[in-house]
Amino acid sequence: MKFIIRAIIIISILFFTFGGIIHNFPTDEKLIAITFDACETKTPAYFDKALLDFIIKNQIPVTLFLSGKFIERNKEEIKKIGQLPFIEIENHSYSHSDFRLLSKDEILNDIIKNGNLITDLTGKTSVFFRFPYGYYDKKSLEIIEKSGYKIVHWSFESGDPDKSLTKERLVRNTLIKTKRGSILIFHINGRGWKTKEAFPEIMKILTERGYKPVLLKDVIR
Repeated sequence: MKFIIRAIIIISILFFTFGGIIHNFPTDEKLIAITFDACETKTPAYFDKALLDFIIKNQIPVTLFLSGKFIERNKEEIKKIGQLPFIEIENHSYSHSDFRLLSKDEILNDIIKNGNLITDLTGKTSVFFRFPYGYYDKKSLEIIEKSGYKIVHWSFESGDPDKSLTKERLVRNTLIKTKRGSILIFHINGRGWKTKEAFPEIMKILTERGYKPVLLKDVIR
């Protein structure tokens, strides 16, 4: 059994070393990473204030993957939260387009533009990237990796953009699927319809079960 566990850890380390999409992180402790996506396409989008206020009030370590259009609409808020030590802001593309349909130059221009926007507002350099919609192919994957980003997706979908998903189901599904090293995903741009109601309960129960949220930069190097 010890040999099997050791082999799994070695494989995980090799995976992180040589790249790919990161869906979880190796840990012997009850650590989890909580991430939120925020984008804007055709409809203006803003921070879910109740959700953001809860995170700030309780100083919950979270990683925000933000797209450029959303950033530009929420500049002042991002300037403020970008200075908080328990919040990290990462690259979710500028246009929130399907990267499988873009050329190499379009992809590079997109991620560079958004990366510069994040740095201009926060003074920090983004090191993690999440594909819009989770869509990618071999070409786009290689381009992002060669640009120096570590690509982080999620361990399982919370499903919070689904309007039919109830608070109870969101809580239950998250609690059932969360394990050590899980990377959770929710939305903080008003598209997580029940998230502001479910998230405090999710955090309460996970904390009672001994789970501790951490920033991606502290567990993925």
